[in-house]
Amino acid sequence: MGRMIRLLSLLPSGAAGAIPLVAAALWLGAATQAHGQAQQRPQSLGTFQDWTAATHQEGGRKVCYAFTRAGNRQAAILTVTHRPQGRDQVALRSGYAYPRNAEVEVTVGGTGLDFYTAQDNAFAREGAKAVAAFRGGAQAVAKGPGAQGRGTATDTFSLSGFTAAYEAISKECPAGRR
Repeated sequence: MGRMIRLLSLLPSGAAGAIPLVAAALWLGAATQAHGQAQQRPQSLGTFQDWTAATHQEGGRKVCYAFTRAGNRQAAILTVTHRPQGRDQVALRSGYAYPRNAEVEVTVGGTGLDFYTAQDNAFAREGAKAVAAFRGGAQAVAKGPGAQGRGTATDTFSLSGFTAAYEAISKECPAGRR
């Protein structure tokens, strides 16, 4: 509505006949924008025990991802993403900003996985290694700096259903597609 008022203020006085035309153009623009946004909404591929798989569009290209929330803290989310430019992108969103140059370690069974941080995310240095560990594990335990750099935060993620969710995103976004 703010755009319509701004556009109407640009019309010369006495241009009341142009108002329906401007209103129609604004409605068409809003409808087109709403349609574009509807296409950007995530589409569920299913829920697999503790994991959810979905897809959405980024810049007209399909992106598939699977995610779960920490059992002890719902703000913490562990995600595996397949994009046209890279597969097995593993990220951990903490829900708070990490201190600069912080490190996070995720352990699955006896396998330690190193993550680097950027703002409120931590990213696996070796995504394929993380995925292999997730497929064979029962839980992933993330340890890193707590909120505002105070103490150590520990988040535990169930891996129950990970393999099925991973297979769903891999089927929907197969390797080699562009």
